[in-house]
Amino acid sequence: MLTEPFLVAQPILEQIEAHQQQAYYVGGCVRDLLLNRPIGDIDITTSATPEQIQKIFLKVIPVGIEHGTVIVRHEHQSYEVTTFRIDGDYADKRHPDAVTFIDNIDKDLERRDFTINALAMNVKGEILDLFDGKRDLKAKVIRTVGNGEERFAEDSLRIIRALRFSSQLGFTIHPDTFTAMLHVKAEIEGLAIERLTNEFAKLFSGDFVNIGIDYLQKLEIQQYLPVFSEHPEILDNLPESLQPLKSFGEVIALFHIMNPEVSVLTWVNAWKCSNKIKLEGIQLVKAYQYFLVNGLDSLLVYQLKEAYYEGFIRLMNSLQPNSIAPQQLMSVKELLPINAGKDIAINGNDIMKLFPTMKGGPWIKQLLTKIEKEIIFGRLQNTEHDIKEWIKWNPPEIN
Repeated sequence: MLTEPFLVAQPILEQIEAHQQQAYYVGGCVRDLLLNRPIGDIDITTSATPEQIQKIFLKVIPVGIEHGTVIVRHEHQSYEVTTFRIDGDYADKRHPDAVTFIDNIDKDLERRDFTINALAMNVKGEILDLFDGKRDLKAKVIRTVGNGEERFAEDSLRIIRALRFSSQLGFTIHPDTFTAMLHVKAEIEGLAIERLTNEFAKLFSGDFVNIGIDYLQKLEIQQYLPVFSEHPEILDNLPESLQPLKSFGEVIALFHIMNPEVSVLTWVNAWKCSNKIKLEGIQLVKAYQYFLVNGLDSLLVYQLKEAYYEGFIRLMNSLQPNSIAPQQLMSVKELLPINAGKDIAINGNDIMKLFPTMKGGPWIKQLLTKIEKEIIFGRLQNTEHDIKEWIKWNPPEIN
């Protein structure tokens, strides 16, 4: 029975087939349908070339046309449509040097990484399973399509993907596949760090993250990874109560807490993370350090961005199980008298008027920070009159 995401995408397959071409749903979306997991992206594979797809549909984005991939826009959603293909050599272990387009889906599925991802489904919901992917799903096994060493040599990122799937699905890695990973693992060192970061973020967000990390350690892959190669003990010291961490900012915060001598900035630079991830990691570490001294109070909740609340809870409960529940943060937030500095009843200009003979400077910000804390802790009413009275009795120190 096709679920909603497939039914929405169904007209794409129907239009392709109306032009005498083959089209199938393929890969992870088919796997997750069979596992009754939430469906993420719907990927489509077809015998039609990118040029033919561009003629069939009005809204097409040629994102990877040289490798046979375009994005078809339909019902305000994006669908990756890729032509059946066989890959060329992976000389730099990052991208295929060349691809050859074919009109046979059998060969296309043969080049895929794992049997559970080499599943295709036609518009009627009929599954094409050439490599016993359904059997491996039932057995909860991750196994390469064909020769494991060849698959991993084509793209060594597949080694990390195997770990990621074990973390997400709770599956075991087939012994032959594990042995192949051992033989080829050194090739990981040549991977683009951005690709590694993306897979590691997914690995640590898996519901069975400890399984993935256990395999990572058994393979001793950390010796080929930035920072870990110099500090392998970080993985050894991860808490048994580790929870799935849903962003790499949470992961970096955890790593820094496990080994404070490696700064958040070192992780961010080594793994080429965005400024957004850097800011998240720094905020979470500050909140954790504050909690250790002061516990959960109004100032912690006020200073921590609401977008980081859930991540902070995951981090805390990984390090100190059952230390914070989601409703605790929201209960404190709801009682906050202000949500940001702009909510304070006076501003810097008002303070300057109170001290007309004084020159502006850092003292104004320092005073506003003191006022802000007094309000947050409920020791000062957020009214202009009350704040000015408080300032009279707590005049600023001006150097």
